[in-house]
Amino acid sequence: MAGLGDMLAAAEPLESGFALEITEDWLQGRTAYGGLTSAIALAVAKGVSDDLPPLRSGQLSMVGPLAGRIEARAKVLRQGRNATWVSAELTGEAGVGFTAGFVFMRQIESVLSIDHYPLPDGVISLDEAKPVPMDHAPAFLRNHFEARFAMPKTALGEADLAWWVRPRERGGLDPEVECLLCGDVLPVAVWPLLGFKVPISSMQWHVNMLDAKPSADGWWMIRSTSLHATHGGASEHIMQWNADGVPAVAGMQSVAVFG
Repeated sequence: MAGLGDMLAAAEPLESGFALEITEDWLQGRTAYGGLTSAIALAVAKGVSDDLPPLRSGQLSMVGPLAGRIEARAKVLRQGRNATWVSAELTGEAGVGFTAGFVFMRQIESVLSIDHYPLPDGVISLDEAKPVPMDHAPAFLRNHFEARFAMPKTALGEADLAWWVRPRERGGLDPEVECLLCGDVLPVAVWPLLGFKVPISSMQWHVNMLDAKPSADGWWMIRSTSLHATHGGASEHIMQWNADGVPAVAGMQSVAVFG
């Protein structure tokens, strides 16, 4: 079972991108885990130039199932003085399975300095956090991640999950790619309310990058919260911090609930 770093290192070069194999150990049901395809899309997007500024924002669309051999390609849409827009696309046997739009932007001096994303109250320290049971977890989670419960149930809301997460294999990963790889690990926050039996599928994930630098030990604290779910859909807020408490990603996800 190869980690993402090894998969990218062994990828077959293509014009404007590369091809690689998504094996069964990376699947979530019949398709690749969304954090993996998001990270692959970012990796191919970062390959368009050796001089890209940091990632500022990304819009990630899970269009259809992806597994087996896939091809990843990217192109520059616009390069301005401060920002560069890059699109990425992943295709498999059935055609397009994933699209993404990224904005890379250099830091600019500003009078603004607002930071209201502290770690939530009640976070359990890594030393005291209990492992998430993996007996019935999807293949990607069992094989490629460690996870621990990050907050007690008494500190969480109705549709609210918080885990400590890190990849088992971190070698060769760009920090921003690692950040996206981990950011979609949690189940959809409404899923426990449905007994884990109703089919659910992520459709779009928007990420605003705040400071995507992993801490030395690779752990991320991720909290997923649904404040609205009706008519077959749920809207989720996903916040991500590194183990030092530095906010990394503010995100929102649109989820289809088939039941």
